[in-house]
Amino acid sequence: MSVEQKMDSGRRTLLLATSAAGGVAAVATAVPFVASLTPSERAKAAGAPVEVDVGKLAPGEMMTVEWRGKPVWVLRRTPEMLASLEKAAPNLSDPQSEKEQQPEYAKNEYRSIKPEYLVAVGICTHLGCSPSEKFKPGAESGMGEDWPGGFLCPCHGSRFDLAGRVFKSMPAPTNLEIPPYKYIADTTIIVGDDGKA
Repeated sequence: MSVEQKMDSGRRTLLLATSAAGGVAAVATAVPFVASLTPSERAKAAGAPVEVDVGKLAPGEMMTVEWRGKPVWVLRRTPEMLASLEKAAPNLSDPQSEKEQQPEYAKNEYRSIKPEYLVAVGICTHLGCSPSEKFKPGAESGMGEDWPGGFLCPCHGSRFDLAGRVFKSMPAPTNLEIPPYKYIADTTIIVGDDGKA
């Protein structure tokens, strides 16, 4: 075997070894990259429907759950809170939720399946801030004598009643979003699934 043949054989061996190592490295690099393109279990869970036990809420109490990275409020309204909804109607921009796409069960003065429970996304429809609760009616809430109770967005002053309906002449263009939801028991709801899909 000549010197040239030995060099060619050595080059071939080196070329094969280098190619094999490069292929292994490429696969080792590609696997985590491709895996990163699929949603994580946490991401899948964030978009999944959320089961909520509303039976533990006392009248007048609100809880917040997370669905798709958004705060969803569940408010158990008192009889007085429900009565305030009718009084607020003349001052509202869209009292029956007719201007926007909302679930059919939100197109009533309560904006809910059961009047006692409000289920709404707690994000202002103006610029995405989170309104704060101002449930007490009148001056006690710091909102003025004629305040019926509801929510105030502290960023730009949008006001919503206890059904998440926006008052007239506010920066927020529409009522708070009502997410898809359904009852699977008297006091258990699933947020993110209303059985329509």
